[in-house]
Amino acid sequence: MKRRIGILTSGGDCPGLNAAIRGVARAAYELFDVEIVGIRNGYGGLIDGDYQEMAREQFSGILTLGGTILGTSRQPFRKMTEVDENGVDRVSAMKKTYSKLKLDCLVTLGGNGTHRTANLLSQEGLNVIGLPKTIDNDITGTDYTFGFHTAMDIATEVIDRIHTTANSHGRCIVVEIMGNKAGWLTMYSGIAGGADVILIPEIPYDIKKVAEAVAARERRNKFSIIAVAEGAMTVEEAEMKRKDREEQRKISPYNSISHRIAERLTEMIGVDTRNCVPGHIQRGGSPCAFDRVLATRLGVHAAELIRDEVYGVTVALSGKDIIHNRLEDIAGSPKLVSADNNIILTAKNIGISFGD
Repeated sequence: MKRRIGILTSGGDCPGLNAAIRGVARAAYELFDVEIVGIRNGYGGLIDGDYQEMAREQFSGILTLGGTILGTSRQPFRKMTEVDENGVDRVSAMKKTYSKLKLDCLVTLGGNGTHRTANLLSQEGLNVIGLPKTIDNDITGTDYTFGFHTAMDIATEVIDRIHTTANSHGRCIVVEIMGNKAGWLTMYSGIAGGADVILIPEIPYDIKKVAEAVAARERRNKFSIIAVAEGAMTVEEAEMKRKDREEQRKISPYNSISHRIAERLTEMIGVDTRNCVPGHIQRGGSPCAFDRVLATRLGVHAAELIRDEVYGVTVALSGKDIIHNRLEDIAGSPKLVSADNNIILTAKNIGISFGD
């Protein structure tokens, strides 16, 4: 029996997307008779009917390739059930494209927003399978998402390289790591890179305690490295409504959280401070070996589910096993770092401050 599969990548790009696409396609070609349709630029392509019929050779040579051969875009979930400025009902348009292409299944590669929309389409009667992609590692039900380990390696190398200049000049350098809501990337790369202070969104920080930790190292003639997630917030900000917090940051004289912290520490304790924002470097380039293997395993399992006609699920890593969870159990429930996480306790036990 021939199956016709649509594949799309949605949200921010990351290393491993092409490896996962390849895993789905190559396994599908091996397991059953298949036709594959690539949806261009994420859910935007599904809405607009922008797609291409894929040939088998298009999935060769992409294992090590960064980014996504299908293109991607951000389509906020909160707008998915709204009619756009051109009068297009997004959900109806996606269902229409799915039907027009005569798809038996849609495979969606993305993060939390992607999974929420995938669940919405599943509830609308479409056969959908999700694959967990994000450098933030914040999708519930999976130990790791593909893209995370590569970003962690890159962020760790940034911190490694900052050590030499910080040591040479006796400075405190604040390195800003990606992660707006979840601190997994900052926590792991901060520990791996030997940061002295790690600030993450889940643990609001007191700038006075951060200053105390830096001043203590200064007294020992030591430089300091602070790894801060872009979404980290002070204790005072944590008590504010999200809208008010965002408005306050818009009028801030600082162009980033790392800039703000660096300036505040200079004002408070007179330490020579700099900030570093590696930005999108963290999500670019070729996937590391771990992510290539993980993305391939997840993609192959997705093809196996299609063969077995198991839909409405997302694939995941649990221990050593590749499993799948119901989309309705995963969508809308991000995996965040808890204050009692054993990795947090490990970091604190070697003297790392979280500013709390």
